[in-house]
Amino acid sequence: MTVSQVGPPEVQPAGQQAPAGRVHGNRAVLTASAALVLAVLVLSALSLSVGAGEVGAGDVLDYVLGRHGARDSSRLSLVVGDLRLPRTLTALAVGAALGTAGCLLQAVTRNPLAETGLLGVNAGASLGVVVGIAFLGVHSGYGYLLWAFGGAVLASALVLLIANRRGGGSPMRLVLAGSALGATFGGITSVLIVNSAETYDRFRFWVLGSLAGVEGFTKLTSLVPVLAAGFVVALLIARPLSALALGDDLAKGLGHRPGVIRVVVAVAVTLLTAASVALVGPISFLGLLAGFLARAVTGPRLTAQLVLAGLIGAGVLTGSDVLARVVSRPFEAPVSVIIALFGAPVLIGIVRSRRMASMGMTDPAADEGPKGGRAAAVRLPLPRKAEGGDSIVVRTGSLSLLVHRRAAVAAFALAAVLVGAVVLSAYAGQSEMSLGRTFSAVFGSGDRFDVLLVQKFRLGRIVAGLAAGAALGLAGCLTQTLARNRLATPELLGVNDGATAAVLLSATLSGTFGAWWAGPLGALAAVLVVTTVSGGLGQRGYRVLVVGLAMSALASAVTQVVLSWRSLNSASSLYVWTSGSLNGRSYSVAVPVLIGLAVLVPLALVVARHLNVLRFDDSTAASLGVAPGRVRLVCMLLAVGLAGLAVGICGPVGFIALASPVIAGRLAGPLRVPVVGSMLVGAALVVLADTVGRVALDGAEIPVGIVSTVLGGPFLLWVLLGRSAATRV
Repeated sequence: MTVSQVGPPEVQPAGQQAPAGRVHGNRAVLTASAALVLAVLVLSALSLSVGAGEVGAGDVLDYVLGRHGARDSSRLSLVVGDLRLPRTLTALAVGAALGTAGCLLQAVTRNPLAETGLLGVNAGASLGVVVGIAFLGVHSGYGYLLWAFGGAVLASALVLLIANRRGGGSPMRLVLAGSALGATFGGITSVLIVNSAETYDRFRFWVLGSLAGVEGFTKLTSLVPVLAAGFVVALLIARPLSALALGDDLAKGLGHRPGVIRVVVAVAVTLLTAASVALVGPISFLGLLAGFLARAVTGPRLTAQLVLAGLIGAGVLTGSDVLARVVSRPFEAPVSVIIALFGAPVLIGIVRSRRMASMGMTDPAADEGPKGGRAAAVRLPLPRKAEGGDSIVVRTGSLSLLVHRRAAVAAFALAAVLVGAVVLSAYAGQSEMSLGRTFSAVFGSGDRFDVLLVQKFRLGRIVAGLAAGAALGLAGCLTQTLARNRLATPELLGVNDGATAAVLLSATLSGTFGAWWAGPLGALAAVLVVTTVSGGLGQRGYRVLVVGLAMSALASAVTQVVLSWRSLNSASSLYVWTSGSLNGRSYSVAVPVLIGLAVLVPLALVVARHLNVLRFDDSTAASLGVAPGRVRLVCMLLAVGLAGLAVGICGPVGFIALASPVIAGRLAGPLRVPVVGSMLVGAALVVLADTVGRVALDGAEIPVGIVSTVLGGPFLLWVLLGRSAATRV
């Protein structure tokens, strides 16, 4: 199992100074534990004293101690006994559970970035709960638990399977694989709730991860045995798990069974995560934050890590819940947003740390330099050989054009596929219309209803999809080539989510939806933050991707908060758009993107030649007369503008920008930057996904972004974990 190790194993070699060092370490751990316990107590007291109801600390103390007849007061019984006390205890229990689960995941995968939210376990548990709500009307704590447990089991099993694959345990690659799992589970979740206003109304507040819905002890007491079982299993497995850090062979030599250890860890993580999600919804970054801080204090001792991670998780969630109650009075902010504000910077800090660099967390491009990697194998085609080889020269007077045969054939084939996709989309639908009637309606003849349906509704929607897909395909081609990384696409760089948040904020502030400029502005802000924090797009692609995930988490939190503040009807319709939808889109909304394509595509074709040179390292590109910094800036602005305009049309349609250049590159050959091919593939994929969404369910529609996400998650896993992923990614 070729995975990177979080830290040195708990078993230390014998030495003269080991006892003294161990004593010093024990004192540090005891001191930190005492400080954390005190902090948790203070935060718990603060949680009991803050909130609605005009009940101060003195009244709370009287109620807790049973003084002055406080427990006979109906007002104090309601505010303290039924609201604040259950809420505080739930925060402590869930925080400790998620902190412990994150620490376990980091240990078993030997990955400092492992966390239930980042690895898709929360998304799996959420999917299970939504399945229970949508199909069985589940509303009890045990009902949530059973379905959350099933989803978490599936997600945990897939995560451990990926971690055990050769190359899959690379810390950042595992996080990206978890992101793919989370996206797929999230897409399936959206399929279930997008056509049910009742399910969505219950889901939109719960999915934020909030303690506001905790009332009474019923749910907590029903799930305490599950949490207790998870904590006990975690402590019992700590010592064997420490031996596993030495490697599977040495662990077997010490009498342990690595496979059994991983299964037991999966059980503990699943119990803790499922119970937490059932209680308060999915909360990301808490396990990452708790595990990172605990490891910084305790070093490699796993038992101490688990204890401190539980204390840190309890304190962070309780403190964040207090902040959530006071930062936006009289409203209440979702606690997951508060934690994301702390957790996302911690994620960025871990990625930028020296330890991650020492674990080989550099961009693949850094390992593919001119001395022997894929970059060294790429050769620009020479004009003399091109005329007699793969390319032909088309001359008209003094002008000439070099046409590459394979790329041209691929472009014509893709154009034919695109025409077929358009015809299929115009023909397919809930109405009984033959292909001949469809063609007649396209040209304005035949039945008036057919003409209205095709020209007014379907063709306008198709044009909008073509424009958005072409823009996303081209944006993905530019960013992938720019970063020398097939995963560096707008959705994984936080661009799509940044544009989505900006569009929703502009609609909230201005009262009108659909401002074409909001998407590009949000996309530009997101990419500036990501590239600045990560140290540049072309230098550390994996670092850029994980920073992009952090940016996406923050932008998504903003989006969910905006939706939670709106009325049910408004939020439900906007949720469909934030899932990526062409419903109601027409020629008018496609005009800004079509204008943008008319301006930006020629520029992209001009810089495509320079992008070919950028496949080499920067020094080689500079020696060939290309200014890498200038080309990167131009390409990034082009990609940001295209992605932002596309989001303005149909919302964040995921994985189109990832798949389009990969497919087009396979068809055009590895020596070409598939600018035109990526546009054609992107347009065809969006139109086909929209067609599938319209006809898959009888009487209901699945938004195009949900279809692309459900299908794109497995595609991302294939790119990450394929047999030649190390050279392709």
